[in-house]
Parts: sequence; structure tokens; C-alpha cells
Amino acid sequence: MTADTRLIVCPDCQAVNRVVTDRASEAVCGKCRSKVFPPSPLELIGSTFDRHIARNEIPVLVDFYSPTCGPCLMMGPQFEEAARTLHPKVRFAKIDTSADQNVAARFNIQAVPTLILFKDGREIARQPGALGSNDIVRWVSPHL
Repeated sequence: MTADTRLIVCPDCQAVNRVVTDRASEAVCGKCRSKVFPPSPLELIGSTFDRHIARNEIPVLVDFYSPTCGPCLMMGPQFEEAARTLHPKVRFAKIDTSADQNVAARFNIQAVPTLILFKDGREIARQPGALGSNDIVRWVSPHL
């Protein structure tokens, strides 16, 4: 019997790694030896965003935020807690819409914070507004 594997992009060097799904949280990158799937959200930029959305074979939840937004700052710790709760079923990531306006425009982000869940490179769900960690988990869970 073969182990179930998934492709997961390394947060440090962006290499695509095939990892055993049940052991994703312990996997290290074959190229840079960093942890492939840490339980905390990744900070993406425009050049890494597309690779993580397109190449990860796990759902990716992205928090489109601004560092000057009060509700975004309040939701930050809640997003981190939800990441730990749903780890390793979902990769959590953040993108600063004030620094990466092109990505925000591509996804028609009208207000921050906005959460978008991607699977197989496509947007499958969107939720504007700040949420608590339990609400994030409840919102994501039916999509897994």
C-alpha cells in the first residue's frame, strides 16, 4: 500500500516537495532543509503568491490584509490560532494588500480583511470582514 502524498511548496526557498500527507507537519524541504509546513501563517508577496496557490496540493487560506487596518490587526492573532487548529489540513498565508496592490486588484479585494480559500489553484470560497478563530475554523471546515 502506498502512502498518500501531496505537493507542498517550501515557504523559504519555494521548492515544491512531495510529502507524505500524514507526516506533513514534520517534513523538511529536500532543497533547503527548512520545515515545509510550519503551523503558522506564511507572509506571501506577489512573486511567491502564485506559486503557493498553484502548486500546493492542499487548500490555502489567504488573509488579504493591511497593516494599518484596525480589524485586520485584531484578526491577526485569531488567524494564527485558526492556523494551529487546522494544521496540517490547510496552509494559512497572508498578503499585505497595500504592498501588493496588483494581487489585491486581481482578486477584486474591496475591503480588508478578506479571506479567500484556494484549492487546486482556484478560489473556492470568500469571506470579507474580521472573524474570530472559531469562526474561521467553522467557515473553512465544510470546504475540506
